[in-house]
Amino acid sequence: MFKLKYDDFLVYDEATGTYSMSPEQQVRDQTEKNRWKNVGWTVLKDWRLYIMLVPMLLVYILWKYAPMYELMGCFKDPTTGDTEHVATYSWVGLRYFEEIFTGLESNLFWRAFRNTFITAFYGLLFGFPMPIILALFFNEVRSNITRSVIQVCVYLPKFLSTVIVTSLALILFRGTGGGVQSIGVVSKVFQLFGASKADLENGLVFTTRYYRTIYVITDLWEHAGYDSIVFFAAVIAVSPTSYEAAQIDGAGKMAQMRYVVIPSILSTVVIMLIMKIGGLLSVGYEKIYLLYGQGAGQNIQNNYAACDVVSTLANRWSDDADTKACGIAAEMMNNLIGMILVLGANSIAKRASDVSLY
Repeated sequence: MFKLKYDDFLVYDEATGTYSMSPEQQVRDQTEKNRWKNVGWTVLKDWRLYIMLVPMLLVYILWKYAPMYELMGCFKDPTTGDTEHVATYSWVGLRYFEEIFTGLESNLFWRAFRNTFITAFYGLLFGFPMPIILALFFNEVRSNITRSVIQVCVYLPKFLSTVIVTSLALILFRGTGGGVQSIGVVSKVFQLFGASKADLENGLVFTTRYYRTIYVITDLWEHAGYDSIVFFAAVIAVSPTSYEAAQIDGAGKMAQMRYVVIPSILSTVVIMLIMKIGGLLSVGYEKIYLLYGQGAGQNIQNNYAACDVVSTLANRWSDDADTKACGIAAEMMNNLIGMILVLGANSIAKRASDVSLY
């Protein structure tokens, strides 16, 4: 760091041999002197807007920052001290990280981590392009009424409860259960195309072969339409003169999409992709529990090879005092890897283009 000297801010007058402050520096000094006063007046002037920030701040403090206190549990032994206060536990260092990586629980952790990555990767591979395709499709629908009806239909699943979505999946992919009348509609189609009797017996959701496909399809149906709003807003912001220039050059619809629309929304696509990559390993346990939890009487534990992810494994471990710290360590590693993915994706995007999160 260079040291600042007085003549960096003062102007020397050779005629009189004195220093004086320039008008620009006086303005800067006055602004810096009254900086917090100006901030205070701004807050008072727009106090209604700042009050609206209070609920969001409370959500972040209570549900994002306060739970970080419990992260100490992965460095301490939960069987010691007061069970209600993590700070009273005995410090054990990285013992539980070693246990989930190379210890007795390593097989379960690496299986859950593999399932988490595969499920999330399939969701990113098929789920990220679909909202962009929908946005491009909406842009080509000329009738405002038709477009509005289609948009409402594809946005609707987002506003349905996860319980409803999973219940529909269980009904559509329901197995024979010993009686032909109980089989789901989609399962009947699979039956016509030669699905095995063992898969159809308990239901396709509860099979290692079809579970991931069903999970990705239902997730795509639930979120693709709503996620297309951001891309559709970027598409309609493209200047009409760009389309006119492309038409003059002889570009058809596909050429306009390729050379006009896609380059115009590329910055939005990159930002959304970085955010998606950041949540790549954040496969929640709610939907998975609702899907395979209904099959508890059908020995669904046999399907853990495909459906068990880090969040569900951590939940099961948290129910036992002996493995509670392992569950916290597993979730922490999952989140650390997600952070590394965000940093890596942002760095690659910054090097490949001028677009990045920061």
